[in-house]
Amino acid sequence: MALSRRGFIQLTGAGLAASSLGALGFAAAGPALADSMRPFKLTHTTETRNTCTYCSVACGILIYSLGDRSINATSDIIHIEGDPDHPVNRGTLCPKGAALLDIVHAPTRLKVPKYRAPGASEFKQVSWDFALDRIATLMKKDRDANFIAKNAAGTTVNRWLSTGMLAASASSSETSYLTWKVARAFGMLVFDNQARV
Repeated sequence: MALSRRGFIQLTGAGLAASSLGALGFAAAGPALADSMRPFKLTHTTETRNTCTYCSVACGILIYSLGDRSINATSDIIHIEGDPDHPVNRGTLCPKGAALLDIVHAPTRLKVPKYRAPGASEFKQVSWDFALDRIATLMKKDRDANFIAKNAAGTTVNRWLSTGMLAASASSSETSYLTWKVARAFGMLVFDNQARV
């Protein structure tokens, strides 16, 4: 049987009217559609505004987590999306930013410092105090061994050329200023930003 154009429009209109009545809860049998719908998953979450740290664009993100925010409770991040009120990205995210939730829950993500002793074949978990003390000790040792106070002409230069610093690109202006001051106070000339990598 051939369907005419007029018949197609009438059939479409009748289907639209029936589905609209069903969506409004006027179904002939069974519970109303509104009662059987799944609740919005972000209803009982805590919203946290943050900045994506992947590049120097510094897009705004909204992180949604479940948990009662008590001192010893660990919140579970269940959703990450772009911040529509952020002036940089206005709610949009690149593919890396859109995949942030997968990165947060990745089984290979490091959450504690690890250390491999010289000659050892495996990394072992260490405390933050040990890791920071080890870094400070190695930096001090290298700076004492390679610091250049004066050049060949006798001019004071205060240079430390054997170590450099790579800074984060998504930090605030104040943090960037302080990072620059610390690196220069050490005498580091090799100083770059993650945005250029």
